[in-house]
Amino acid sequence: MTTDLTGTSALERNGVDVRWLNCTADVDGDRLQGASPSASASRIADVDCTGKTGSGKDITITGKVTQALDERCVRGDLTARTGGKAVFRADVLGNCNAAPSAVGANPPRGGGSGGARPTVTVTVTVTEPPPGK
Repeated sequence: MTTDLTGTSALERNGVDVRWLNCTADVDGDRLQGASPSASASRIADVDCTGKTGSGKDITITGKVTQALDERCVRGDLTARTGGKAVFRADVLGNCNAAPSAVGANPPRGGGSGGARPTVTVTVTVTEPPPGK
């Protein structure tokens, strides 16, 4: 999920209108969907993200993640493409220096028995008028 969130933000900063993006990770042969390797894990995750732009072009982010931090940062070697053209290649996505979220800030949804669950990401941009107007 961390690669999905940070990858979407990085694509949008690069001018890509992301309609949706879904990432899976293969950690030592264990396929994870909508999940990230633990920040304390020393394993490498092969990440494969696919999605669509607002105009219907394909989006891919592929590569390796060596560390994921609390849905705010991933480290590794990742390449993003839209419509077959490279958008970015990065070894860090997100803000690895940001303070971690409070424990329990994101409780599991649906009250189920765990496992990967679909998530919804909502981004709200608020533009305030300049002071004095």
